Amino acid sequence: MARMLAPAAEALGVRFSVLAETADAPATQVISEVTVGDYTDYPTLKAFAETVDVITFDHEHVPPEHLEALAAAGHAVRPGPQALIFAQDKIRMRAKMDELGLPNPAWAEITSAADAEAFGRRVGYPYILKTPRGGYDGKGVRVIESLEQATTWLDEVGQLLAEEKVDFTRELAVMVGRSPMGQTAVWPVVETWQQNGVCKEAVAPAPGLADEKAQEITEAILKVAGALEVTGVMAMEMFETAEGFLINEFAMRPHNTGHWTQDGSVTSQFEQHLRAVLDLPLGSPAARDKVSVMVNILGADHKDLYQPYLHVMAHDPAIKVHLYGKGVRPGRKVGHVNAYGRDRDLVLARARHAADFIAGVDPDPHPQMPRPGDLDAEGGERHDPDTDVSEERA
Repeated sequence: MARMLAPAAEALGVRFSVLAETADAPATQVISEVTVGDYTDYPTLKAFAETVDVITFDHEHVPPEHLEALAAAGHAVRPGPQALIFAQDKIRMRAKMDELGLPNPAWAEITSAADAEAFGRRVGYPYILKTPRGGYDGKGVRVIESLEQATTWLDEVGQLLAEEKVDFTRELAVMVGRSPMGQTAVWPVVETWQQNGVCKEAVAPAPGLADEKAQEITEAILKVAGALEVTGVMAMEMFETAEGFLINEFAMRPHNTGHWTQDGSVTSQFEQHLRAVLDLPLGSPAARDKVSVMVNILGADHKDLYQPYLHVMAHDPAIKVHLYGKGVRPGRKVGHVNAYGRDRDLVLARARHAADFIAGVDPDPHPQMPRPGDLDAEGGERHDPDTDVSEERA
């Protein structure tokens, strides 16, 4: 995420420094002002903080006590530790959502076998167990079929969050930007799809989402951002159900579900995050076209991304490819592609092919695509020819 903040900082005329864990981290490849150090070590954080005006984050794993100490020492920490804790600690997040009257799944803090047994009686099996801190991309999450499974894991970690296994129709996400002055800007609600616990796709706006539900979701994220005094961008992931929606998790930073904004929105989530943490006026979150799509490139057995990347660029010049400078491992996010246009089926097919061809899981260099001249399902205008799949062959 820090790597993708760099172009936005350059465009805004902002000096941008990064504290990286390793000398070859993705951000170090594109940013000149780099400090290599351990973000869990307070003296390292303090020394870095003294070189910058504002501190922000690309993940939630910095120890909250360190952030509180930095804020107490007068450093501008954005988002502040009083907000970030609700993205770091899922139990505190669930309690806060109940306090705000927002839609939560049934949940409980689990610290004993009796807690786990009581929750199983309350919601039935299977149910979900999560580590309260540190989990992401499906890590730290298990589907529990029995009390024995729950207590075995509890013995290892000591504290868990239990949640009902939600019967959902699809997953949604929404992002907001909020500045210290209280200005807010919300992007369209997106539909997301997960592959093995990792976000694979985001489609904006979420197809078929009723205006009333989209408005309800927008009001919910604005309520959270205001109540927690969030500074920066925040993502809210949700389950859509037959009755409405249930909140899943938060991230108070640029997020995978907002990557489509890099090319599909007037203001990207990365630019908006910098505007917000610097207390600059926020930019427009409006979409550039009727449909925008992001598809993640997930590592597979194919190690060479460069040759298929060249093919995608030639085959479909309107596709935008973003690579992270990471080594390839199966299932690892190594990049993503964005596409936008007016025909949802065509835009999604183009983005899927580009991402999967680069990853090496789609071997077809010239797949059959939906006809770009067809009217979309809502009777919209014909597809813009400048986003058609090119007839040029790599």
